[in-house]
Amino acid sequence: MTYPPTATPKIVLITGASSGIGEATARRLAAAGHQVVLGARRTERLDALAKDIEAGAGSALPHTLDVADPLSMRTFVQAAHDRYGRVDVLVNNAGVMPLSRLDALRTDEWDRMIDVNLRGVLHGIAAVLPIMRTQGAGHIVNIASVSGLRVDPTAAVYSATKHAVRALSEGLRQESRDLRVTVISPGLTRSELTDTIGDQNTKDAVSGQMDIAIPAAAIGEAVHYAIAQPAEVDVNELVIRPTAQG
Repeated sequence: MTYPPTATPKIVLITGASSGIGEATARRLAAAGHQVVLGARRTERLDALAKDIEAGAGSALPHTLDVADPLSMRTFVQAAHDRYGRVDVLVNNAGVMPLSRLDALRTDEWDRMIDVNLRGVLHGIAAVLPIMRTQGAGHIVNIASVSGLRVDPTAAVYSATKHAVRALSEGLRQESRDLRVTVISPGLTRSELTDTIGDQNTKDAVSGQMDIAIPAAAIGEAVHYAIAQPAEVDVNELVIRPTAQG
């Protein structure tokens, strides 16, 4: 699908851009004329995505990124700033979802969720905030989850990280008068998140629900909507679920 170019192209940094929501968001924003900077650990997939975007007349800059590493995040942001002279939007999308019951005591997975889903978002905010403050403008889009609105069995730690993302986003919003802050909470969405579930019973249960999942492109469309608003309009929160999801 082709889209008319946006009137005001922006420099948009996207974490977790190698697949799923991140990839779909990159494709949607590049198609609208924005310059996208792609961050993820799987650099070969980033390179392929960037080439595909540019083959369609878009513009993309791939860059290796581990959001759990604050230095990696700062390097990612600085590379974008050095190349383009500004950072207009950061989409904190990278996430993992190794669901399991608490009594399974998969503590390494707990730590990984905290490191990626929460600390990764904080690292992103810390890296772009000084630049955006100097610019006097910027937009931070945090991808949370409907699990940040509720808690289900096997999702206690995952939900805790997503509740925290919503809380810190609201805190940042209240502290800001020149920055926009948006939280987008997807419901069941087709992506590779289920691949991170190590507990087989949980993985089977979640996989059995995915027949109603919406495409990742639906979330990319929501990101586009939020960043396309006039500077004085801040879309604070969007919740996007499959119609059939309870």
